Amino acid sequence: MRKKVLVPISDGVEEIEAVCIIDVLRRAGAEVTVAAVNTLEVTAARGVRLVADCRLEDCAGERFDLIALPGGLPGAEHLRDCAVLTALLRDQAQQNRLYAAICAAPAVVLQHHGLLAGRRATCHPALADRLDPAADPGARVVVDGNCVTSQGPGTALEFALELVARLFGPERAEAVAGPMLARRQPGGFSETYDA
Repeated sequence: MRKKVLVPISDGVEEIEAVCIIDVLRRAGAEVTVAAVNTLEVTAARGVRLVADCRLEDCAGERFDLIALPGGLPGAEHLRDCAVLTALLRDQAQQNRLYAAICAAPAVVLQHHGLLAGRRATCHPALADRLDPAADPGARVVVDGNCVTSQGPGTALEFALELVARLFGPERAEAVAGPMLARRQPGGFSETYDA
């Protein structure tokens, strides 16, 4: 059975993060749905145009194995303010399914909606002061239970490979990383904490 993944995007999303997450998860065999907050075509933070598969409203009530949020500003703010996405994320957390965020999204979206309460997490260093004291802002990728967070564009590949490892196992992550010439760090792609 294929793993279903939702990657929400909006105007102002960080393009490296969005494309890296989508690409790596598709290489691993995930069924990735790219869903836009408003119009299907969005303009990313640096002017790259991305076209979504559908609008977030079309995903209301669906079940995903993972919801992965790219960052960027104001992209993360648009994700934060989307009621459909908030409901999906809350359900994801309550059902103990994977949810993840990188760059601004851990602080702007997950923290804002109480989805990091008591968890170790990281985000872009410029926003680290918005995280709970339990945060680990110095780590590049942090896993705490069913929540995965990361710092920014420079950590996007590690983040995406960790998502593959969480969905499919470390062997699949290694198989995807090899042809891309990505190197796994000793101990894996992340700092891992038991929830």
